[in-house]
Amino acid sequence: MVSDLGDGTELLLEFFLSFTSLTLNKIPLILAEQFQDGQILLIDKPLHWTSFQAVNKMKWALKSKLGLKKIKIGHAGTLDPLASGLLLVCTGKFTKRIAELQGQAKEYTGTFYIGATTPSYDLETEIDQTFPTEHIDETLIRESTKQFLGEIDQKPPIFSAIKKDGKRLYEHARAGEEVEIAHRKTTIHEFEITRIALPEVDFRVVCSKGTYIRSLAYDFGKAMNSGSHLIVLRRTKIGDYDVKNAMDVTLFEDSLVTPPSPASE
Repeated sequence: MVSDLGDGTELLLEFFLSFTSLTLNKIPLILAEQFQDGQILLIDKPLHWTSFQAVNKMKWALKSKLGLKKIKIGHAGTLDPLASGLLLVCTGKFTKRIAELQGQAKEYTGTFYIGATTPSYDLETEIDQTFPTEHIDETLIRESTKQFLGEIDQKPPIFSAIKKDGKRLYEHARAGEEVEIAHRKTTIHEFEITRIALPEVDFRVVCSKGTYIRSLAYDFGKAMNSGSHLIVLRRTKIGDYDVKNAMDVTLFEDSLVTPPSPASE
C-alpha cells in the first residue's frame, strides 16, 4: 500500500511499482517454429529436482501447450538433485551445440562443512567420520585454496554416475561393492573463499568440465588435516550464461502461448 505523498507523487509511485512488476515478470515470447529451429533456454533448476525431471517437464509443456508432436530437447551438463542453479536446455537444431556448451567453464557457489566427511562427499549420505578443527583458522583456509588452482588430479566420488564395469559408480556404492576409481585431470581457474563461520565455509569456484565440487570439498578438508563435505551447491554460470537471466522451470509452461486454433483465426 502506498501512502499519500501529495502533489501526484502517489500516482507516479504506483505507476513505477506496476511497471517494475511487469518488467521483472516479463518472459520473451518464443513461437513453436523457433523451438524447432533451435533455442538455448536458461533454466534455474530447483533443489531436489533431477536435471532429467526439469528437461522432461519442459518437453511435456512444449508438446501439450504448443502442439509439437516431436521436439528434440536436452541439457548441457547435469546438476545433482542436491544442487540448484543454471541448467542450459537446448531445443531443436541447437541440441547439436550441447557438446560445445558442456565444454565451457562453469562457476559454482556453495558451502563446505569443515570437520566431518560423508561417503558421498555431500548430504546424500550420513556423516561417517569426524575430524579435529581446533587448528583451522582463516589463514589456513585461504592458503589451502592455492594448492587447488590450475590443473589438478581429482578422484570422482563413489556416488557418481560414472560407469565402471558396466555399472554406475553409485550402483556399486549402494550395493556395498568396493571399486577402484581412477583420478582425472581437471582445472580450477578460480577458488575464492567468501565467508568463514566455522564449521561452515562459503566459496566461489570457476572450473573446467568434469570437475566434481563434492570431491573438491573432500580434498579441501584433507589439505587442512581435517575433513569436509559439501552442504550447499549452486551453479551460477556456464561460459557467459548467467543464472541471473534464468527462468524457474516451474514457470516455463506458463510462459508458453498456446497457438490459436484454425476455427478462431
